[in-house]
Amino acid sequence: MTDHTPKTLSEHPCFGGVQSFHEHASQEIGLPMRFSVYLPPQAANGPVPALLYLAGLTCNEETFAIKAGAQRMAASLGLALIAPDTSPRGPAAECVPGAKDDWDFGIGAGFYLDATREPWATHWRMESWIVHELLPLVAQHFAIDGQRIGIFGHSMGGHGALTLALRHPGRFKSLSAFAPICAPTQCPWGEKAFSGYLGAPGVDRAQWLAHDASALMQSQTVAPFPQGILIDQGLADKFLAEQLHPEAFESACFAAGQPLTLRRHAGYDHGYYFIQSFMADHIAHHAQSLHA
Repeated sequence: MTDHTPKTLSEHPCFGGVQSFHEHASQEIGLPMRFSVYLPPQAANGPVPALLYLAGLTCNEETFAIKAGAQRMAASLGLALIAPDTSPRGPAAECVPGAKDDWDFGIGAGFYLDATREPWATHWRMESWIVHELLPLVAQHFAIDGQRIGIFGHSMGGHGALTLALRHPGRFKSLSAFAPICAPTQCPWGEKAFSGYLGAPGVDRAQWLAHDASALMQSQTVAPFPQGILIDQGLADKFLAEQLHPEAFESACFAAGQPLTLRRHAGYDHGYYFIQSFMADHIAHHAQSLHA
């Protein structure tokens, strides 16, 4: 019988808490998957609420922990941080045609959905892994309150945060994003990924729209996050015009009556210096709901 207990790869003291990295045998993915956890000092006294962060293209489970500068404020507010890897990895994943050589798929590009088209459908089950396996796993093995989880992310991970929050009502208590892909059915990144994972758009357009944050928000009959959604976007982001389309999500939120704070920042690009600059605002945004 396969042991699904997380294996600790490393631990590091950090702002009175512990930053750790782990691997487990995923049933959903069918391969070993990695993730990171930051436990604040308050976790020594019992389970704490947590923020799930989804990273972008070419990133992994270490990127957020190393680059985002989130641990200091998470420690002060008593929030855990969870960051999964962005894609299946290793020899079994890399042998899938296109996975190793095409950076828009496979290594660093899971797009946080369950693929339905071969050869991706076997292992590319990122949505099910995160929602149905990883979150229960961390609640079982770490001092994390599985009923108080917020979600945020960057770029492809911002797309994942918005779509998973809207596709799983009530699962996440708070929501924010940095420079998310807001309308993947309307941009080259999304069109390429969705064609590979879900099939050509003419085959089943509904499958595509089911993973498009703007389309999902348009279908809402009541505001899913009445306390508000926070999005930060840099105006010097080279991907803004062609890939991200925050105006589409903004319009969808307006139509649905969903409170949205969409902040546009002159001079900021798409990278982690931008994310670091506004990380404290995002953690504070989530803390209001997770500690309510």
